[in-house]
Amino acid sequence: MIDELLDQYLDGTRLLREAIAGMTPEQIDARPVEGKWSTRDVVCHIADFEPVYADRMCRVIAEDEPPLRGGDPDAFREKLAYDARDVEEQLQLIDAVRKHTARILRAQPDEAFDRVGIHSRDGEITLLTLLKRITNHVPHHIAFIEEKRKALGV
Repeated sequence: MIDELLDQYLDGTRLLREAIAGMTPEQIDARPVEGKWSTRDVVCHIADFEPVYADRMCRVIAEDEPPLRGGDPDAFREKLAYDARDVEEQLQLIDAVRKHTARILRAQPDEAFDRVGIHSRDGEITLLTLLKRITNHVPHHIAFIEEKRKALGV
């Protein structure tokens, strides 16, 4: 089960690349659905939270019940220059973080996935739950990209 989950985790960048394939820069920056982020915003958001989750997972492995801080995606979007970021660089970051973290996770014994951290909002959370959440993060956001593509007629 863990190997399959890690394979899905590693496949996230490919899925994200496929979701944005063929979009022009204008389409990537468009906000065709009122109140929703642009595709660039979505990619930057994913890129911002990859290292956050990698840190959380590594700390759960290395430390006993470490505190895990939550993050505010809207504050990140507002203050971290999403409009100035290069989408390809963001994809490369996502891919590098996932490859790095998956190598660490694959080296862990099964019982490591029962280790816990204490999330500031969600309380006790296992390594397995963290891995499931970040693995599902890309597919969750691909649905929003597909919604934008449809609204743009792409």
